[in-house]
Amino acid sequence: MRTRRPATLTVLMLGCLALVVTAVGACGSAKPGQTQLVVEIFGDLGYHDLYTKYEQSHPGVKIVEHIVSYDDHHKNLQAHLLGRSGTGDIEAIDGGYIAQFKVMSDKFVDFRDYGADPGQWLPWKSQQATGADGSLMGLGADVGGLAMCYRRDLFAQAGLPTDRDQVAALWPDWQSYIATGKQFKASAPDGVAWFDSGSNIFNAIIGQAPVGYTASGNKVVVAENPAVKKAFNLAVEAVQAGESAKLATFSQQWNAGFQRGSFATVACPAWMTDTIKQNAPQTSGKWDIATIPGGSGNWGGSFLTVPKQSKHRKEAAKLARFLTAPEQASWIFRTQGHLPSQAALYDDPAVLGNTNAFFNDAPTGRIFTAAARTLRPQYQGPKDGDIGPLIGLGITRVDKGKQQPDQAWHQVLKDIANATEP
Repeated sequence: MRTRRPATLTVLMLGCLALVVTAVGACGSAKPGQTQLVVEIFGDLGYHDLYTKYEQSHPGVKIVEHIVSYDDHHKNLQAHLLGRSGTGDIEAIDGGYIAQFKVMSDKFVDFRDYGADPGQWLPWKSQQATGADGSLMGLGADVGGLAMCYRRDLFAQAGLPTDRDQVAALWPDWQSYIATGKQFKASAPDGVAWFDSGSNIFNAIIGQAPVGYTASGNKVVVAENPAVKKAFNLAVEAVQAGESAKLATFSQQWNAGFQRGSFATVACPAWMTDTIKQNAPQTSGKWDIATIPGGSGNWGGSFLTVPKQSKHRKEAAKLARFLTAPEQASWIFRTQGHLPSQAALYDDPAVLGNTNAFFNDAPTGRIFTAAARTLRPQYQGPKDGDIGPLIGLGITRVDKGKQQPDQAWHQVLKDIANATEP
């Protein structure tokens, strides 16, 4: 589950709500003479106000957005590509799935034909969306970056320091983080866990490894890569120490956990800051952000693509370039926390100097750009999007007492072998 957030499992359409997703909007339809562009995404990427801005400056364009769950979105996209119909004009793809779709790069437009320069983005970000033929099939929307969000009030109640630099000093590594969790539990308020879920801790730890699930050449190396087993073991150790709130990520219970103060820390890629704010606006000022154990890493990040099925390729490519342009990327970060994937913006005073009042005026610009500058991007394989959730399920089984760690690990390996066999 090394993925971006799905903001909701309901379908959100600009200006209307629906319960069924189709590639053509049933409401918000274009007026005669207008071109309707359908944007299919798996989470709130912060584009709503930008759509309005774009429509005002392009009166011939009407934009309709659909949001569905992470897994369903990517499954739908694959089915529509193979079925040769049904895609949106713009399709978002998560970093965990980009390699799977890169092998189908011939089914997407090459943004270089529409004026895009791959050098606009972090080199590794553009490379992730570059096909074997050199085509640029995706434009980088954001990167995860990694920090740790924590509840200052709950730390104070447990006798822990609340200053973000002192908090970061508590956990230079993940073993120290687990040890601090035990200290927290000894004096924590009743019913408050150290973190939200074991699978999220795993996501953060494996996001720091030089090699993840797949080695270059697309060989799946989960079974032989010690970094994967180490991340699994650390997450399981924390779970068995009783530090987990046992909440399935992005579930209604997980959302409610933010509102109720059910946990004191959460592994926090940049996009998670907006998730917390949207889920629990009444907790403003109670949260803060510190450096994550290990110092950096990446979890999530997305791309915008234009399938060749689109009847409005030129217009869709133009909109995708607008949404990922530096001015818009900077605005999205400053207002909604999604970290740009354009390195030039990391020196922009508006980005670098950004603070977040919700998180006790934490210097989010400094924290997340520093994490992004130092992260070592992993090679992404075509099956990574399938592998991550299977490991997360294994940790969840331990978290809920359904399996012992060895049993869970052996089932994870078996499930991955079945999912990745030719």
